[in-house]
Amino acid sequence: MDGNASSTREAMEKVNKLIKGIEVAMLTTISGNKAVSRPMQTQEAEFDGDLWFVTMKDTAKYQEILANPMVNVSYAGKSYVSISGTAEFSEDLERKKKYWNPIFDKLLETSYDDPNVVLIKVSADSAEYWESGNPLKMITKFAKKLTTHERLDKDDKELNDTVDFNNR
Repeated sequence: MDGNASSTREAMEKVNKLIKGIEVAMLTTISGNKAVSRPMQTQEAEFDGDLWFVTMKDTAKYQEILANPMVNVSYAGKSYVSISGTAEFSEDLERKKKYWNPIFDKLLETSYDDPNVVLIKVSADSAEYWESGNPLKMITKFAKKLTTHERLDKDDKELNDTVDFNNR
C-alpha cells in the first residue's frame, strides 16, 4: 500500500472514530443562492468515505441535491467534524431495509419499500475536525498558545486538521 492510500485510510479511521456514536448530523444543501441545513439521522455504518441517510423524494432537500449535489455534513459531540462531499440517491431496496428504523414508520408514516423513500449517499471529498474529546490536551495546547508567541500550526494537527479523501 502506498503512502497516500495509507494516509487516506488513517484519515478515514480518524473521522470514523470522531463521528462514531453521534446519531444526528446537520446536512447542508444549496437552495438557490443560500445554504440550508437540517438535522438528519446518520445510518449506523462504519465511515469508509461514505455517509448514508434516509429521506423522501417529496422533500426540498431531494430537489436541492438534484440541482446541486455538493453538500456538507457536520457533527457535534465529543468532537466537531465537517465533511464536504457529493450526494447521490440510491433506491437499493436491500440497503433501504438495512438502514430502516422502526421509528421511521411513525415519523415518515410509511415503510422502507415505499417508492417515495430514497437513500442519500454522501461521498466525502474532505473533512475538517476539531478534536475536543481530551480536555486536558486542549487546555495544554491553548495555554501554550496563550503564553508563547510562536505559532503552533504543525503541532495543532492533533486538535484540528483537514484531510482529503480524493486519493481513495
